[in-house]
Amino acid sequence: MDEVLNEMYRKEETETRPAKEAPAWERFSAEAAPGPKLMEKAAQEAAPQEAAPEPKLTSGEAASELKLMPEATQEAAPESVPETARPRYQVLSGSALKMIALITMIIDHIGAAILEMGVIEGYNTGVLNISYETALYWWNVDSVLRAIGRISFPIYCFLITEGFVHTRNPGKYALRLGMFALLSEIPFDLAFFHSWCDFAHQNVFFTLLLGLLAIMAIDYYEKRMSSRWVGLTAAFCFVMLGDVLHTDYGAFGVFFIVVLYAFRNCGWIRTLIGCLLVAWETTAPLAFVPIQMYNGERGRLRLKYFFYAIYPVHLLILYGICMALWR
Repeated sequence: MDEVLNEMYRKEETETRPAKEAPAWERFSAEAAPGPKLMEKAAQEAAPQEAAPEPKLTSGEAASELKLMPEATQEAAPESVPETARPRYQVLSGSALKMIALITMIIDHIGAAILEMGVIEGYNTGVLNISYETALYWWNVDSVLRAIGRISFPIYCFLITEGFVHTRNPGKYALRLGMFALLSEIPFDLAFFHSWCDFAHQNVFFTLLLGLLAIMAIDYYEKRMSSRWVGLTAAFCFVMLGDVLHTDYGAFGVFFIVVLYAFRNCGWIRTLIGCLLVAWETTAPLAFVPIQMYNGERGRLRLKYFFYAIYPVHLLILYGICMALWR
């Protein structure tokens, strides 16, 4: 009986005793070992991933992105070079062209007013007591001076077209030309014809004025009334008026201004056509060398009325020198 009770007691003790814990090193290994999900995630992270394609920006979005860039980044961005960059040889301003035209004109008028109307005419009429060799020498000098002076007129015609394009008030521009045309007429007649009034010849201011009126007519009828042929007809009338009034260079001078205006945006084509039109004067095509070097800027000199007033003033001075030679 005692043995049976002892056997039952051992079974109950075995069933109620807690399970023996595993050693500490075994529990740590079991806890540290990754589970299947953790191993799968680690494998995915270790696998090489393809770089996601960068989103493309439209031109508008790119511009906005550039505006949001820091200043240092924007300075580092390459600057775009304008397609119509100015050539390096275009270094002459409008003021420089005026000075070239003025100097060559005065040289031309020294030959015409002093040497031709003073020395040569004085020799022919016997007013000046000089030898034939002396008269011939000054005649050759006059030929050189007049050749240099042929450069001035094409430049003045070009400046008329530029003045019309850039002026704020073409009417006032034409009024100034007309006023100085009238003021210059008596000095012009005295210097070149020794007469107070010569209706057979009118000074170059009238030619420039008619040329300006011609291109004003073309611009008005073409842009405001959409009638190019009416504008061309009006311009033709101003061209013919140059011959009727006997202005300097006549109808050709007015027509030349119209041609330069018509090809004002054509660069070398304008130069080629202009050279062909004035080729009958040997040195006149040289005027297009400084014209082609024009940079489109006004220049630093602000001598608007000086370039107008110098024309009648220098003619009176030359006439006075000529009269002094005859005394």
